[in-house]
Amino acid sequence: MYKMAVKIRKVKENIYEIKKEGKMNVPSIVYASEKLMESIKLDKTLEQIKNVAHLPGILKASIAVPDAHQGYGFPIGGIAAFDLKKGVISPGGVGYDINCSVRLLRTNLKKQDILKKQEEIAIALQRKIPSGVGRGSKFKITKEGLKKVLEQGVPYIVSRGYGVKEDYLHMEEEGCLKGADATKVSEKAISRGIGQLGTLGAGNHFLDVHFVEEIFDEKTANAFGLEKDQVTIMVHCGSRV
Repeated sequence: MYKMAVKIRKVKENIYEIKKEGKMNVPSIVYASEKLMESIKLDKTLEQIKNVAHLPGILKASIAVPDAHQGYGFPIGGIAAFDLKKGVISPGGVGYDINCSVRLLRTNLKKQDILKKQEEIAIALQRKIPSGVGRGSKFKITKEGLKKVLEQGVPYIVSRGYGVKEDYLHMEEEGCLKGADATKVSEKAISRGIGQLGTLGAGNHFLDVHFVEEIFDEKTANAFGLEKDQVTIMVHCGSRV
């Protein structure tokens, strides 16, 4: 258990503050109930959100929202805005060791192909992609099947007809961590997760349709098969296949 050394005070109901001190450029604000705060204090979340307040160009406050927990630099659930000219840009503020299933997908479409169909596309995506708490997915699997997913990873899903071999050949560890043991996962966790497999999930998860506005590095862009005005899809679905 982590012993908290950060001084934090309750400002009002569900709002806590770490006052600006030392080399902090702004105070830190945490939005949480008393019950959530007790959990937040168990790891380095408060220390990390205080560290964020030291960054150059940060505006008003470093913030932690109710689902905050320890990250790599920022805490997960940490928020900060920075001055455009004096602030910093971090490609991995929260962390780069856990990808949380963030993926950028290429398409063979161009910007002009979808500009007049944006509403139609948004409605179609909403209908086709399960999202939100408790909505569940059309993808049905038994508990035994879920255990196979936990141990065999993406190759098992592909063997069921969802995707092709090349999908997991280009993933970290080919989509399966060796030594995974489904018996270590509680029945409660399995019952909560079984309906979420194959969904977008909720919270800060998203699916965005983008286009490549500008190419800064031709060599790298070519390696990834990206070109100007190409439509891409960015997905963040957390720990879901």
